[in-house]
Amino acid sequence: MNKYEIVEHTADVGIKAFGKTLSEAFENAAKGMFDIITNNSEIESTGQYDIELEAPDLEQLLVDWLSELLFLNSSQNLVFSFFKVELDEKKKHLAAHIFGEKYNISKHKMGVEIKAATYHMLEVKNKKPYHVQVLFDI
Repeated sequence: MNKYEIVEHTADVGIKAFGKTLSEAFENAAKGMFDIITNNSEIESTGQYDIELEAPDLEQLLVDWLSELLFLNSSQNLVFSFFKVELDEKKKHLAAHIFGEKYNISKHKMGVEIKAATYHMLEVKNKKPYHVQVLFDI
């Protein structure tokens, strides 16, 4: 099974991510987003960061999850490569351990700058086969 595929859109780019579980689909959406940002550069897991989020629904939780990662990317110049997400689907709660390092122009390629995760064409399929889809404003 592919982890994700790129969704082309007129002025934006998106990800359709798959998983054996919804948690894995959230992880693969984050992986795909950072592959776009770093043009598939190798990212080492030298630092660990933890995120906890709650939202009114799973779609909002997906947007909040990716937005939090984008905030860490832009505010602290971090890029990530490994994500361990635990979802409580009933409570709409996400707890994640994320691993990555500081962006280094001599090591990481520059891909596409992602400004935001959007609600356009947003989708969370919470049953087999699990997948999520999100478009990014670039």
